[in-house]
Amino acid sequence: MEKKRKEVKNVAEELRARGLLQDEAGGKAEVFLATKRKVYLGIDPTAESLHAGNLVPIMLMKHLANAGHELTFIIGGGTGMIGDPRESGERVLLDTKTVAKNKKALMVQLTQILGGKKYRMVDNYAWLSKITILEFLRDIGKHFTVNQLLKREIIKKRIQVDEDPISYTEFSYSLLQGYDFLHLHQKYGVDMQIGGSDQWANILSGVELIRRKEGKSAYALTAPIINDKKTGKKFGKSEGNAVWLDPKKTSSYTFYQFWLNVSDEGVEDYLKIFTFLSLPDIAKVITIHTENPSARHAQKTLAREVTAMIHGTASAESAECVSGVLFGEGSFSALSKQDSVYMRKEVPMTQVTEGVSLTDVIVSLDLASSKGEARRLIEQKAISLGGIVITDVHQVLTKKDFSSDIIQIRRGKKQGLLMLAQKKR
Repeated sequence: MEKKRKEVKNVAEELRARGLLQDEAGGKAEVFLATKRKVYLGIDPTAESLHAGNLVPIMLMKHLANAGHELTFIIGGGTGMIGDPRESGERVLLDTKTVAKNKKALMVQLTQILGGKKYRMVDNYAWLSKITILEFLRDIGKHFTVNQLLKREIIKKRIQVDEDPISYTEFSYSLLQGYDFLHLHQKYGVDMQIGGSDQWANILSGVELIRRKEGKSAYALTAPIINDKKTGKKFGKSEGNAVWLDPKKTSSYTFYQFWLNVSDEGVEDYLKIFTFLSLPDIAKVITIHTENPSARHAQKTLAREVTAMIHGTASAESAECVSGVLFGEGSFSALSKQDSVYMRKEVPMTQVTEGVSLTDVIVSLDLASSKGEARRLIEQKAISLGGIVITDVHQVLTKKDFSSDIIQIRRGKKQGLLMLAQKKR
């Protein structure tokens, strides 16, 4: 057993270099990751899909798995019915049916992301639903002081605003998360917890509870909350810009486009955090990108890698090929049958008929707010059809406009949509 423990790869240095470490408890990560750990990450099933922001601690977990550490995931069927405190407003309390549905969907996504890595998955409803209120207050509650809880930033903010008070339900969340860590430690020997940096106070609750109840050391790491360096917004659903991992909520093409359009300011960081490309390979990608930023080599690499991890290699390759065609790097005729099928399924299309006014089409596609604006755009040579700039404000769509049954219309360089022609008989 001792020999096996020594074989674990110490991954701390690489995690730091990738920007995946923010906080650590129990000592320096370089020290406690030199020994094989049983690590857990909790995910509350508050939605039926993970989003891009959720990926960060999961990437950290997968790096740990690659290094030989043992993974456990808690799907918070119990805590998900409570909801952790947020900066404003109490979360909507979920019913058991919704939690079960969300839990099932998240399990599928985790399996895809981890790519065959072994892991244990448990639901904290199994033990939280069985403990009595008297047991919890006596055995767990006595190890927490109200003084400590009141010092936590989110709780302090909520208490100071009478119009947005914090409920006892939210106030108790930290105790439940601490109890989760203790339960996993006692049953499975789990001795390290992973989470986002916004969960640091809750994570420390478990570390301290294990020390008090068991007299043993426990460890913790958090990953940073990732922000878009250009906009300042974080990768998460609370910001209103959620990029979901479920293709029913965010198509694989839209998912690819999200990563393709990240800023130059952040792309190197995102390559380190959201892909498993080696650090030397990432350095090479950035070197090539720097020589010709307009070619977006780094963004294309990022989009391909992340899309392949979440949606599979075939979807990533089709998304890359279709995206190239849509943005001027090829023609529709060059698309393979597989890519053509993918495009029809994933890319929004609008059906039109021959004889329809081009100004009507422009308005219907939200490329202009009115026919008057559409005519002005045509006069300014800001509209192209099939790659050809339109100059006639009275132009209508004819059979000759369609070399195939698909044609592209653009406003300027970036805005463009496909139309599926429904030809008259």
